[in-house]
Amino acid sequence: MSSPRLSNRVALITGASRGIGAAVAERFAEEGAHVILVARTVGGLEEVDDRVKAKGGTATLVPLDLTDFDKIDQLGQSIFDRFGRLDIVVGNAATLGDLSPVSHFVPKTWDRVFALNVTANYRLIRSMDRLLRGSDAGRAVFVTSGVARHAVAYFGAYAASKAALETMVKMYALEIATSPAKVNLLDPGVVRTKLRAQGFPGEDPMVHPAPEEITERFVELAEPACRYHGEILSA
Repeated sequence: MSSPRLSNRVALITGASRGIGAAVAERFAEEGAHVILVARTVGGLEEVDDRVKAKGGTATLVPLDLTDFDKIDQLGQSIFDRFGRLDIVVGNAATLGDLSPVSHFVPKTWDRVFALNVTANYRLIRSMDRLLRGSDAGRAVFVTSGVARHAVAYFGAYAASKAALETMVKMYALEIATSPAKVNLLDPGVVRTKLRAQGFPGEDPMVHPAPEEITERFVELAEPACRYHGEILSA
């Protein structure tokens, strides 16, 4: 059996109570990482924690609404106090919002989409940057979507927020280019998730891969051997 690829790494994963976030958390734990699981749903976090423990892994649960931005700063301080560093950040949490023509979009919903999909990730970068730089091989992976680059009608808020995320993360990558840290964007493609079902309710979800089937690319981008930086990659 091969050695764990994330042995003794500390990994923060947002949106970790279900879907891609939960699958990545379980895979990272299998690969030897201690996973810090962030999501709003306590019950979902506990279920993921049970699966992590069943596989011999360890986790720290953080019930948190990422749009409560000051709590992200508090989380950064708590991680520093406990671990002194952070090796991996996976910015996965996102919301689709409504499917609507841009001209009809409800402002409150538009603002919520950008708050979670863009601003929360900015606050995550702001709070976790020094922790990633404190690692010998800090790695950050932000989950994007093809609609950021290929327009799909009625996905205005989600698509625009992912385009903003991509630009922000590429800027951050340029700014830390001289450090040992690596930051990338990952487009997982079409995956069997609740968000996909919300956007395409008429589809048969079973024709798409399960989240567990696309975790390998996350491991590649999180391990110390990763040499990608500032790129948009596909799972």
